[in-house]
Amino acid sequence: MHENSALIEARIRRFLAERLRPARYRRYVPMTLESWNVPGEPVPFAEAVVQPFRPFQVGTPWGRPWGTMWLRVTGTVPPTSPGERAELVVDLGFSAAQPGFQAEGTAYRPDGSIIKAIEPRNAHVPIEAAPGQPIELFIEAAANPDVGGGFAHFQPTPLGEWDTAGGTPHYVMRQADVGLLDETVWELVQDAEVLLSLGEQLPESPRRAGILRALERMVDAVDPDDVPGTASDGRAVLAEALRLPASASAHRVHAVGHAHIDSAWLWPVRETQRKVARTFSNVLALQEDDDEFVFAASSAQQYAWMKQFQPELYERMRAAIAQGRFVPAGGMWVESDTNLPGGEALARQFVRGKRFFLEEFGVEPQDVWLPDSFGYSAALPQIARAAGSRWMLTQKLSWNETNRMPHHTFWWEGLDGSRIFTHFPPVDTYSAVLSGSELARAERQFADKSGANTSLVPFGYGDGGGGPNREMLAAAARLRSLEGSPTVTLSSPARFFEAAEAEYENPPVWTGEMYLEFHRGTYTSQARTKRGNRRSEHALREAELWATAASLQGVEYPYDELDAAWETVLLQQFHDILPGSSIGWVHREAERRYAEVLASTERIIAQALGAVVGEGTTALVANAGPYQREGAAASGVAAAREGESAPASVERTTGGVELSNEHLRVLIDESGLLTSLVVRATGREAIAPGERGNLLRVHRDTPTQWDAWDIDEHYRRHGADVTDLVSIDVVPHPTAAIVCVVRGWGASRITQTLALAAGARTLDIETVVDWHERQKLLKLSFPLDVHAERATSEIQFGHVHRPTHANTSWDAARFETVAHRWVHVGEAGFGVAIANDATYGHDITRVPRQGGGSATSVGLSLLRAPLFPDPEADQGEHTFRVSIRPDSGIADAVREGYRLNLPVRRLAGAGPVEPLLQVSSDAVVVEAVKLAEDRSGDVVVRLYEAHGGRAAATLSTAFRFDAVVETDLLEREVAPVAVRECDSASVELELRAFQLVTLRFRAPSLLR
Repeated sequence: MHENSALIEARIRRFLAERLRPARYRRYVPMTLESWNVPGEPVPFAEAVVQPFRPFQVGTPWGRPWGTMWLRVTGTVPPTSPGERAELVVDLGFSAAQPGFQAEGTAYRPDGSIIKAIEPRNAHVPIEAAPGQPIELFIEAAANPDVGGGFAHFQPTPLGEWDTAGGTPHYVMRQADVGLLDETVWELVQDAEVLLSLGEQLPESPRRAGILRALERMVDAVDPDDVPGTASDGRAVLAEALRLPASASAHRVHAVGHAHIDSAWLWPVRETQRKVARTFSNVLALQEDDDEFVFAASSAQQYAWMKQFQPELYERMRAAIAQGRFVPAGGMWVESDTNLPGGEALARQFVRGKRFFLEEFGVEPQDVWLPDSFGYSAALPQIARAAGSRWMLTQKLSWNETNRMPHHTFWWEGLDGSRIFTHFPPVDTYSAVLSGSELARAERQFADKSGANTSLVPFGYGDGGGGPNREMLAAAARLRSLEGSPTVTLSSPARFFEAAEAEYENPPVWTGEMYLEFHRGTYTSQARTKRGNRRSEHALREAELWATAASLQGVEYPYDELDAAWETVLLQQFHDILPGSSIGWVHREAERRYAEVLASTERIIAQALGAVVGEGTTALVANAGPYQREGAAASGVAAAREGESAPASVERTTGGVELSNEHLRVLIDESGLLTSLVVRATGREAIAPGERGNLLRVHRDTPTQWDAWDIDEHYRRHGADVTDLVSIDVVPHPTAAIVCVVRGWGASRITQTLALAAGARTLDIETVVDWHERQKLLKLSFPLDVHAERATSEIQFGHVHRPTHANTSWDAARFETVAHRWVHVGEAGFGVAIANDATYGHDITRVPRQGGGSATSVGLSLLRAPLFPDPEADQGEHTFRVSIRPDSGIADAVREGYRLNLPVRRLAGAGPVEPLLQVSSDAVVVEAVKLAEDRSGDVVVRLYEAHGGRAAATLSTAFRFDAVVETDLLEREVAPVAVRECDSASVELELRAFQLVTLRFRAPSLLR
């Protein structure tokens, strides 16, 4: 026989497309429609159904972008024959784009309970009435636009804001009928789809040939003019091919139902709330028909939305959770970014997430579920383990542009040595449909075949939600054990991880951060959102500290207000909000909500400090930082005092301006650039020979794809120095030396204030940018006369070292990195720290040094101006504060980061106040002081070792306590590892490098 498999496959595909799929419904019966268009934002069911509905016809345009239309659907259930099932079939005007990125609907019963969603590839609604009985239901139709446009091009679009999206109807209603589903034809389609998809992935082999032969015989057996009457014959032909079992050595897949629902992205938060309801109702409807189907959903915030907005659905979810079929995953408030949130905020993701799941359902997720975040901080293993988590899942590093992660199942070791058992699904997607190609890819790519043979496949439409559909479950049933395919078991995250741990005796270890070689622009995009996050994190630290101090004087602790503020901050750390990759609507809302958080925390701080210092006229300084400032101890209030150092001087010279104090001499040339920064005690110069610091550069920023997400390496080849000067002026000040430099570039204006304070060891630089560029990257650079083999960057609860060279492809790919409050570069005996108050993106590299050797260039990425998905990203005014401290070590960098981000507060009161806490070692940093989550009144203190070595310290308290215990992040007592001894007012501690410790002081008494 001649080989003609290509022709056979073409014949099978055409028969499926033109004969079998159209025959799934034997006939359609139109329903009667009435509509009401919501004039603005969505309204609840109870408000919608009492509105005046008007007749509506299929074929009518509807829905301005982001608008909502309610439909009342009425009719009569038609009679059915054996093997038929009546169901409502709705087409809102769906396109070929994937579900979640276009129109969506929610079907409601007349009593307001949700039936399920109406979405592309899941457009049916079960009918609960019997044949001949009347039908009445309501559909909330959301005219969500496809902002991404399929992601083939990343062009500016007006669709990301309500006000710019336009008022023209965006969709045309295509169908609203009761369809009579032929169950045999539907099952035949599933049989054929699974076998065809499997056969396409197999090499030339008897099994592949047998599948094609069976499918061709099926086509011969089914009469194209009578598909319903002959579908059973076709199924009989395929039965043998579907009966052959998988080999004993086949790869084992745990298929976990999932719907990655971005808490905001190309849609606003309010739309996510509806997407969650649609997806979760889909899942519950599927579970009514499939007892084995288990669904895992992360993000306690999304459950909380259902509790608030869909209480009936929430109670059904609660019942499914109790049965173990609807599984809370991840244990975090949202699937947050892990590069940008501060340490305490990342800890609170777990605290609030796990508390919600425990209080609502009695369930504590053991996994960290972050399939789509843009890289993973080296601090995360310790934080996750401190929260009681055992496992972690992600697949995002499969997006790496340069290097491939060498493992799929392994131990991940964090910066302190903590390890968490981690899995990357080799299927390389979190939205699988259980196709033959996906399963073949999972088996082929699994990198740990020598010691393991099991992987997880998350299946279900994601990003915009939707979740699994009945076709996916049908595929899973057929693939349970099928020759040529991995075996497929419907499973849960816990069952998978337990099986993976049991089979892999000695997994490999990956140490340190898991850097995503992609999406490097997310460290910088949407600078206002990032500033709002940084300011809110530090404001919450202050609010909790002073509220705790006030509570120990009998003032009521503002639990509810602090909880609400934290929930806002945690939501906005979602991995498409804080990274700056959402539509403009999302970021404008985020900025507004950060303003609310800051207003709330300022109110709490003012009230608490007022209670702590009492009434009076004494000038005071309150210090919420972990180190002494201006005479005020950490967490203490001191009397304000006049400066004890001689005033700094400023002098115009022939070459520019000289600033000087007892520690530093600074030279600024006539163009306002930093030509010298000398440590007076040693004469050591910090600026590289022949170079100029505080140099602003504007680069072309046109990434290959994913505008808001990416900074590509080729930006370096296209840059211009910003040196044009509008003015340079000395600013009079009684104690500080200050110079103001104003520049213009393009349509933008940049004002920099360089200040050397009396007695300061740092030069402070404030940069105010009125930014009106497009697709440009603004960097601030400092060429330092330091031969640094590595750069040190602050991350959560510690710091990491990264090479400054590009010896390997891994080093070269790390050309843009993230840091929190400071970076440090140094050589033996001399280093330079650069701190910031709102910047995350950095590039730190070796550069040739005039006169020989190498210098180190430190660049801070201040602003971008991507056009997609928000064409107005970063436009307008921004303020950045940076400090540069020469002759510094890591300890100095840590201090400088806190100084810049936690300025002292000046107020009047009765007099100084003893610090709430005192720590004897600078290496041990208190990061949070608060009252316990259970509202018992216990004081909770979180601290960590900040310098990267062993540290012993005494923690003294201004209050007495009955006992102190070590706890996990959820404030549950654990075996002590850091506490050596204690009395009623102090604790002796010993910490290993970067160790995170939470202490709970039981029954604290009022302040002494």
